[in-house]
Amino acid sequence: MEVTVGQGGAAPAPRRKFQVMTLTDAAAERVRAAIDGADKPIVGIRVGVRNGGCAGMSYTVDYAEAIGPHDEVVEDKGVRVLVDPKAVLFLLGTQMDVKTDKFASTFVFNNPNQTSACGCGESVAITPAKPGPTDA
Repeated sequence: MEVTVGQGGAAPAPRRKFQVMTLTDAAAERVRAAIDGADKPIVGIRVGVRNGGCAGMSYTVDYAEAIGPHDEVVEDKGVRVLVDPKAVLFLLGTQMDVKTDKFASTFVFNNPNQTSACGCGESVAITPAKPGPTDA
């Protein structure tokens, strides 16, 4: 078998896969703590969106016992986040963080696709990302 290499004798670098989401250090630490504290074996956490709330959608975070065949797997800062395949276009470019106040700690999503949020903070309006010319 003969392999042809481009000019310069080097094979082209493999295309790097775009990561759907990133995590802050605080979010990664919180995910790690949640995984370590789970009462059953889990492979990571699953993030998604669902319809509902006064703004139209809300984020979901659950334990993931297995990786689904169409899950988008995000490995960041030593933790694994599975993105529900139906949520990928809604979450492209999102940074997951943690907000902690005197009485509670919760995950927050800094999402460039989010167009508004309700006053209570429980739901959001999200426009799905449109693939660019290099994404197809």
